[in-house]
Amino acid sequence: MARPVRFEVEGGWYHVTARGVERRDIFRDDGDREGFLERVGGMAERFGVEVAAYALMGNHYHLMVRTPEANLSRAIQWLGGGYGMWFNRRHRRAGHLFGGRFKAVLIAGEGHLMEVSRYVHLNPVRLAARGLGKAARRRLAAGVGGAPGPGQVREWLAVLGGYRWSSYRAYAGREAGPEWLRCGLILGRVGHGPIAGRRAWYRRYVEEGVRHGLPPSPWREAVGSVVLGGAEILGRLLARHRGDRREQPGLKGLRRRPGFEQIRRAVEKAKGQRWTDFADRRGDWGRDLTLYLGRRDGGLKLRELGDAVGGADYATVSKALQRFERRLAREKVLQRAVAATRRRLDGQ
Repeated sequence: MARPVRFEVEGGWYHVTARGVERRDIFRDDGDREGFLERVGGMAERFGVEVAAYALMGNHYHLMVRTPEANLSRAIQWLGGGYGMWFNRRHRRAGHLFGGRFKAVLIAGEGHLMEVSRYVHLNPVRLAARGLGKAARRRLAAGVGGAPGPGQVREWLAVLGGYRWSSYRAYAGREAGPEWLRCGLILGRVGHGPIAGRRAWYRRYVEEGVRHGLPPSPWREAVGSVVLGGAEILGRLLARHRGDRREQPGLKGLRRRPGFEQIRRAVEKAKGQRWTDFADRRGDWGRDLTLYLGRRDGGLKLRELGDAVGGADYATVSKALQRFERRLAREKVLQRAVAATRRRLDGQ
């Protein structure tokens, strides 16, 4: 059976998660959560893993870690195996606690670190958002849901600030946090001013994600669900990574992200028109679709996209993406165009 591909990198940043078998709870009470966090601290000391953020949910956990040594698998296997045995003894149960191998995404671009830390800390709010209807949850997941009402914002901010089992309260300066938690790995990227100012900036950054309707998941831009970063980074990793025999099918399934020219040609074929025919046509969705896929599938930065379409600035590209995502949420024609263009990219 194929195993998920895993890249072990010295100094690598990872988002790690594992779920309970059959999606059952891995934390039944606060004693379980405290026991798990004690073992996270033991993992940090034993393997030298630096833990930057965490969130414990009912049937899964999230960790954001950095590995000075290339030892992620050994560290997380030690954590999961030890906690599973302890949990079974405590609750007088037998069998596997976790459902399969843990998942790890290598965060290969510095620009994604802040985004992933916010994603980890907003998980309790996403759980609270499940009370919304299916259509509203789909819009939130797509990042096109619009801003929630004032009452909803107050409720979600209370969930965010009151949740005891994530590292957010330590980031916000509301509690000290465990000794092993390395908030400075993220807050150090905010600036060089006083720590109180950096904490205040981070609070605003995370709270903006609540006020504006929850940001889309960063994993939409991950390649093969294993690397969050540019195509050139994935290419270098694949060139030197062999993997074990069970990982080979997964390695073959990974493809490099398409470049802008590939995406442009695929959009041209989907529309049956040349780029020069629609790129500057007012109200035409072809250009915005190209920008959308360049961002989502190609992993290109906003400035790179602007340069590719003739020198558009950062704000113009950002507004075009927001406009297209709003249309995409309601227009089936565009949904079919996205699907058709992606099929063409897969066939290139």
